[in-house]
Amino acid sequence: MAPVSAGFFERRSIAARLLIFGALWTVLVLLLGGLALSQVYRRTSERAFDERLQVYLTDIVADLAGPEPLDDKALGTLGEPRFDLPLSGWYWQVTRVDPEGKGEMRASKSLFGSRLPPLAELGAPAREGGAREAYYDGVDGRRLRAVERVIDLGEGERYLVAVAAPADAIEADIRSFEFVVAATFLTLALVLGLTTLLQVRYGLRPLVRLRRAVGAVRLGEAERIAGTFPHDIAPLAGELNLLIDSNREILERARTQVGNLAHALKTPLSVILNEADVRDDALAAKVREQALVMRDQVNYYLERARAAALAGTLGTVTEVEPAVAGLVRALERIYERRGLSLALDVEPGLRFRGERQDLEDMVGNLADNACKWAAGRVRIGASAVPDSEPPVMLIVVDDDGPGLGEAERQAAVQRGRRLDESKPGSGLGLAIVSELAGLYGGALELGVASEGGLRASLRLPRV
Repeated sequence: MAPVSAGFFERRSIAARLLIFGALWTVLVLLLGGLALSQVYRRTSERAFDERLQVYLTDIVADLAGPEPLDDKALGTLGEPRFDLPLSGWYWQVTRVDPEGKGEMRASKSLFGSRLPPLAELGAPAREGGAREAYYDGVDGRRLRAVERVIDLGEGERYLVAVAAPADAIEADIRSFEFVVAATFLTLALVLGLTTLLQVRYGLRPLVRLRRAVGAVRLGEAERIAGTFPHDIAPLAGELNLLIDSNREILERARTQVGNLAHALKTPLSVILNEADVRDDALAAKVREQALVMRDQVNYYLERARAAALAGTLGTVTEVEPAVAGLVRALERIYERRGLSLALDVEPGLRFRGERQDLEDMVGNLADNACKWAAGRVRIGASAVPDSEPPVMLIVVDDDGPGLGEAERQAAVQRGRRLDESKPGSGLGLAIVSELAGLYGGALELGVASEGGLRASLRLPRV
């Protein structure tokens, strides 16, 4: 059970933990306090009831002090009529316990010929002066509270004086007190629970503000965590700002190094290609062929490295409509002579969680491929996928060209595979799109467009 309980609390939020533990401690403390108060009040009620019975007992003892024999003594004039009502529960009894008395007894009329048992026989302990108190069931089954004392009048006269009364009054008084305590403590528990809730909400408010500030950085709405935080939260905000700055510095260095590497590799390759173009023999053709392959591979892996470095950038957000609209205008100019119709439908306010250049590369490759094969129409649509977690968007590029079969669609996204050598390009476009989408946690799927051509569906993270 311990691992399960620990796991349960480990999954709870800080607010839930504070509320749960606060509620548990509140209930425990109030419960123990209620039990303690109930026991104290019970003892107080019993003591007050015993004192009342002791008053009657003392009155009887005063009557016993006379010189008359027990049968002639005027006992029981206590001013309480219930001692005269049969089986009323209010009883007194005087028993002579010395050897000469031979068990002589006087009792109240309410006993109706019955006897009160000695409390010593019931196991009641004797206090100072030989007094005893105890509960027991009376002759009519009613619960009684009794007090008794042994009285020594001298000259060998010893009497056991007992007074009993129903314990209902004590129990009723205690039940009334417990009800008041329970109602009071329940109200107190509700007030304490509400107070704890308010304290937790107020105490954790800086963490909520910090979370929103981090979310603003992640969504690109802010560059750093701003605002004033309490002394115990401020160091965390400062460390997060340092982490954000370090992340940006690392990405900036990665961009610079990728650019330097591209320049360092492309320049020698350009020299090799230029030298190969000067000659027209088999060796030059082979060198030219391999140099082009090398250039394509360099472009592919440099693009992949750059995308991998930027895919997890904090706070990088791109508006989809402006980026894609610029691509459409460029493609319309490129394919103007073919008279292609490019339709664009982007959901307003749609934002891509990533670099603008990566979005342009992915959509640009898909749209350029569609324009190469389209008969006359290309449609680009972008919309948010509802109820997706994490949030994603879907970019669909359709054309009315010849399309691809199932096997061809699978081969098209493999790096370096070309399905038709008649179209210009390196054959890396769809593979780069698939790899870039994967780096962002998305995916590229190829299917059949409604007009019979190729449909490229690109799933990407959104804000």
